[in-house]
Amino acid sequence: MRFLWPDLLWLLLAIPVLVAAYLFALSRRKKQAVRYASLELIRGAIGPGQRLRRHLPPALFLLAMLASILAISRPSATITLPSEYLTLVLAMDVSRSMQANDVKPTRITAAQEAAREFVRQLPGHVRLGIVSFAGTAAIVQSPTDSRDDLVAAIDRFQLQRATATGSGLILSLSVLFPEDGIDLESVIFDRGMARGPRALPLDGTRRDPAKAGKEDKAARATTERKVVPPGSYTAGGVILLSDGRRTTGPDPLEAAKMAAERGVRVYTVGFGSHDGITADGEGLSYYMRLDEETLKAIAKMTGGEYFHAGTAADLSKVYENLSTRFSMERRETEISALIAAVAASLLVLAGLLSVLWFHRGTPGLTRGSVGV
Repeated sequence: MRFLWPDLLWLLLAIPVLVAAYLFALSRRKKQAVRYASLELIRGAIGPGQRLRRHLPPALFLLAMLASILAISRPSATITLPSEYLTLVLAMDVSRSMQANDVKPTRITAAQEAAREFVRQLPGHVRLGIVSFAGTAAIVQSPTDSRDDLVAAIDRFQLQRATATGSGLILSLSVLFPEDGIDLESVIFDRGMARGPRALPLDGTRRDPAKAGKEDKAARATTERKVVPPGSYTAGGVILLSDGRRTTGPDPLEAAKMAAERGVRVYTVGFGSHDGITADGEGLSYYMRLDEETLKAIAKMTGGEYFHAGTAADLSKVYENLSTRFSMERRETEISALIAAVAASLLVLAGLLSVLWFHRGTPGLTRGSVGV
C-alpha cells in the first residue's frame, strides 16, 4: 500500500495523545469516585463483562480516528478487479510444420479448435484481432467483438512455408497501435533487420521513392516513441502461438523490444513436443523443433508469461487460463472511500453502544461514580 498524500500521516501522532488523554481521564475519575464500604461488592455486581464493555466504545472511536487519518492520506493498493475494455491480438503460426500429426488429428486442426473455444470464452468487454504468420504475416481479422467473425477468420487459416515469428509480433503491434503507423517493411528497413542490401525489402521488390519517404517517417516516429515500462500498457496485449523456430524475417527479440517499449505484454505459447518431430510434406522431409528459449525470452522481456502446450487438451487449458486472466486484472486503485466507510461504520457503532450500554446501568448507581 502507498499513499498519495503521505505528509498527512503525521496526524497519526494524535492517536497516542488521545490514548494518554483517555487514561488520564480514567485516573481522575477514580480519585473522585464515591467511597463504598466494600468495593468488592460493587465489582461483583458489575462483573468483568461490564468493565470490558465500558472501554469498547472509546476503543472503537480510536480505531475510527485511525481509519479517518489513513483515508485522508489517499491510500492506494494493487487489487484484483474486473478488467476494463481490452483489445487483444492473437498471433497464430500457420507454417507448414503445423500440419504435423503428433497432435491429433493435426496441429493446425487442434489449434483452430482451441482458438474457437477461446473466442467463445472471452468476456464481452474484450475485442480480439487475429494475425497469422508464416513466411510473411497478415491481418486475418481486425479487432472486433463479433464472435462469429472471429471464428470465421480462424477457419480461413492457410498453411505456408517458413516461419517469421518477428513479423507476426510486429504486425500485432501495428494492430494495437494503428496511430503509430507501424509498417512491417519500413520497420525492418529502418532497423536493418532484413537480410540483403538496404535497397531491397524482404519480398525482393524495390520500394517506390514516394512511398519510401512516408515509410521512413513512420519508422522514425516508431523509433522516437516515448518508452514506457514493460507491462505498463493495460488496454490490451498479444498472445503469440508458435510451434517452431524462426526461419526468416526480423529477429523476434527485436520485435519483443518494440512491444516492451510500448508496455505491451506478450503471452507466448509453445505448441508441440519438446523433442521435435520429423514430418513429410510436398515430397520433402524436414525436422521441426520448438524454440522455447526464444518464446520464454519474449515473454520475460515484455512482462508476459510463457506456456507450453504439448497436446490439444493442454492448449485448451492454456487458452482457458488466459481467458480468465483477461476477465480479471490486478491494478493499483485508490481505496480512500473504502477506508472512510470503515471509519464511519466504527463511529456509528461506537455511538450506538454508548447509548445502549450507558443508559442501562445498575439501579442506584450513576455512570462514572465508582472507580473500578
